[in-house]
Amino acid sequence: MTDREVGGGTWELPACVAAAPVRRRGRVLREALRDAVRSGRLAPGTRLPSTRELAAELGVSRGLVTEAYEQLTAEGYLRSARGAGTWVGDAVRAAAPGRARDLAPRSPGVRVDFRPGVPDLSLFPRAAWAAAYRAALGGLAHRRLGYPDPRGLPELRTALAALLTRRRGVVADPERLVVCSGVAQALTLVGSVLRERGERIVGVEDPGSPEHGTLFAAAGLRAVGLPLDPEGLAPGPLAASGVRAVVTTPAHQFPCGIGYSAARRAGLLGWARSVDGWVVEDDYDGDFRYDREPVGALQGLDPERVVYTGSVSKSLAPGLRLGWLLLPESLAGAVVERKRTMDLGHPVLDQAVLADFVARGGYDRHLRRCRSAYRERRDALVAALAAALPGTEVSGIAAGLHVIARVPARYGPAAVFAERAGAAGVEVRTLADFGTGGEPDGDGVSLVLGYAHLTPGEITRGVEALARAVAPAGGAGRRGAGR
Repeated sequence: MTDREVGGGTWELPACVAAAPVRRRGRVLREALRDAVRSGRLAPGTRLPSTRELAAELGVSRGLVTEAYEQLTAEGYLRSARGAGTWVGDAVRAAAPGRARDLAPRSPGVRVDFRPGVPDLSLFPRAAWAAAYRAALGGLAHRRLGYPDPRGLPELRTALAALLTRRRGVVADPERLVVCSGVAQALTLVGSVLRERGERIVGVEDPGSPEHGTLFAAAGLRAVGLPLDPEGLAPGPLAASGVRAVVTTPAHQFPCGIGYSAARRAGLLGWARSVDGWVVEDDYDGDFRYDREPVGALQGLDPERVVYTGSVSKSLAPGLRLGWLLLPESLAGAVVERKRTMDLGHPVLDQAVLADFVARGGYDRHLRRCRSAYRERRDALVAALAAALPGTEVSGIAAGLHVIARVPARYGPAAVFAERAGAAGVEVRTLADFGTGGEPDGDGVSLVLGYAHLTPGEITRGVEALARAVAPAGGAGRRGAGR
């Protein structure tokens, strides 16, 4: 590249260099030069003014300019030769200035979003959380800001063990509890350890959460879909699958909404003992039951065969990335070591805040508030479906953040139903989106409808908009259509 000199009219540096406070002028000059090179305003091979000339032009000391040139030469932005001047380095490639993109999951252009599994983030207890933050920060010893126990802060593990014992009926030894970045990291940790121990396949519910199989695949395990019956995982296919580990959601199966029967829970544990294997229990929304007290976790029946995991993603907010693992003794040491090598432990301050929030009763109060709101919203959804889509059957237990709604066949098939709903700005998911174990389209369309993040009014308006969008040709109306 031919060297070019900067002409008087083309050399531009912000006036803020001279205007900056004396102590900051060197930094401002260096930043201005870097930006000019990166943006291409100073192209590779361009010769810069001498230090004397630039100092005079900017009204700063020559030593300040000399120091800036030397710093940027060391970084590779500039090149120089003794007595021959300074140029923009040839290795620098201008990059167009840009803005960071936000790749968080969203549904653009949607008027009403019935996606399942989304809590109402407007209910997040900001004031109570801020108070817990101040208390945690004020009470945290300096030494606690060092690398933590990879299992988590003892205060949080103790608080969570007491909470889970009381609310979910688990056998919670704080020494075998690991704080992690949600259920996603929990499953990745368990999958990695199972892989190290020679396992190659793991069973997942079908239909079930698509993330279960994806997370285990990232750990090197192949997910095998296992069918359900009205009581839970079907025992025959499970026994014939050859797996020694299976992931389940027994308190409120996702997405079908069933609660595993007592007999099926016992049978599942019997299977685990017979194959010397493990049941991984994802207790993703076990606190939200509306017709009775929640059924206790499966882990309480056999802590040495059940890996128990949960998080605050459905109860507080998924963005907190706070979850936990309760581990059998046979897996605890390996999982803790894998956690240590993965990230050296979860952020300390976040743990301290949650520990304070739980210990002071803030978590229990928040759950009561959410349970009341979500019960009202579920009732609103059931009523709206009955009024706007006559003949719709809602199945599953009264729990969680979603329902299964089986709408009559006249509104189908499922692909057409979803397409018409989307065109009307209503986001829905069908059971077919969650695996191969859905019902045949000819008998109707099974919808997996989330409601927790919507107000009762939004739910009613959304169902009415859905009904208008999918009304069969011939004008089946909102009331009495096809009765």
